Amino acid sequence: MNQHIESIKKYAKELKLKYILQNIEVHGQDARNPLLLMQEMLEQEYIKKLETSKQNRIKNARFPFKKLLEELNVERLPPDAKDKLGQLETLQFIENKQNIILAGLPGTGKSHIAIGLGIKACNAGYKTFFTTTTALINRLKESRSEKTLQILERQFMNYDLIIIDELGYISFDKEGSELLFSHLSLRAERKSTIITTNLKFNKWHEIFKDPLMTTAMVDRLTHKSFLVDMDGDSYRMYETLKMIV
Repeated sequence: MNQHIESIKKYAKELKLKYILQNIEVHGQDARNPLLLMQEMLEQEYIKKLETSKQNRIKNARFPFKKLLEELNVERLPPDAKDKLGQLETLQFIENKQNIILAGLPGTGKSHIAIGLGIKACNAGYKTFFTTTTALINRLKESRSEKTLQILERQFMNYDLIIIDELGYISFDKEGSELLFSHLSLRAERKSTIITTNLKFNKWHEIFKDPLMTTAMVDRLTHKSFLVDMDGDSYRMYETLKMIV
């Protein structure tokens, strides 16, 4: 028996079957049908690998903090968000390659919803990435100067979902506008993007400077997209006051 256990441990180590490697000695004493025993061990191995994959996708997404949809106080959300949240939670927008634009005042739950959807997407097997607008533009500029922009664009096209947070909080120059426009255009109707912004569409010219570019960007981002009006009372302020009281 010990010889068989050591042999199984050897192969389990080579195949990186951690559950079997760690539990074979205990299970090896089980006198039941060996095929049934092997089935149960492989099932546990499979469950462990699924959980590890979920955790890796969440880690690689680089969320700034963990916010789950279940933690939302839905009753405090703006009416439009409350109405559309159930549909967004199905993640069908990713399969349909649709965008989501969460637009409205600061503190109303835009980032929480975006990150919550991102974590749910990771758990469902979708490759996801989170970035702020400023960080993305800086990365695009660095890639252009290093002549690796095409590599970065191909990398970003591999993500099923990209979340771009805080569009409009900080203005950027013409080069940044052009790079962001080009980057988002590549994903239009091919992959899904979630954008959070504090600006209404009629003020996006403040970001992109060029009126024609602004019109084109709004057109491409909003086509077949979910537009969620996040104007309402500050969700963040409500949570802060609740803690103080």
